[in-house]
Amino acid sequence: MSRKFSSRLVLYAGALAAYLLWQPLHNGWLRYGLPVMVVAVWVGLLMLAWDRKKWRLALLCLPLLVALPFVMPGRELDRGRLTERYLASMRGFVGTRYVWGGEGGRGIDCSGLPRRALRDALLDQAIRGNGRAARMWIEQWWYDTSALAMKEGYRGFTRPVGIAGPLWELDPALMQPGDLAVTRGGNHVMIHLGGGDWIQADPGPGKVITGRPDQVDNPWFRSIVSIHRWTALE
Repeated sequence: MSRKFSSRLVLYAGALAAYLLWQPLHNGWLRYGLPVMVVAVWVGLLMLAWDRKKWRLALLCLPLLVALPFVMPGRELDRGRLTERYLASMRGFVGTRYVWGGEGGRGIDCSGLPRRALRDALLDQAIRGNGRAARMWIEQWWYDTSALAMKEGYRGFTRPVGIAGPLWELDPALMQPGDLAVTRGGNHVMIHLGGGDWIQADPGPGKVITGRPDQVDNPWFRSIVSIHRWTALE
């Protein structure tokens, strides 16, 4: 194929990959489209560099980096650090606008907030050489976990704690920081930060907020919820 075609392939595929990363939604377009566009960029660069041996060999070795998370040795997660990073990541999103289906700084929704924060915490341990954390990050990124899925224990990501009732009546001492309060219908989730403080991406005010059920008049705090926990944090 011509260099002109290869250059256009790299340009268009790269632009589409950048757009998928830029937009706030975490959906099928991102999960399927991004890997396809990355492969297209790699193929285009490989065709452009085929006559240059060093560049050709370097590009041919790149797929090995993709396989690295799957073969890195795994070890037990540092649960304390994982929880700390998870909570810190969520706090970092306070004030971020609410976007249904969002999972980033340009917009986030109620289930996207704990999902993204957990992945941030897993990435912290993955880059320190923990293959298990890297593989968990990939699994979490690929499988979109809604509030309802969290309630149902989808893929074993979460489990019920055995606590349920109106949130404002529940004793926070019975819960751990990071626990998930999912409404009875599975349409909203709030996360316990510890000491009775909660964080949520609230569609009402349209942003990520924190508050205490005994101090803030928020309709979600009066909802009947069940408490669930990420199994990765146990």
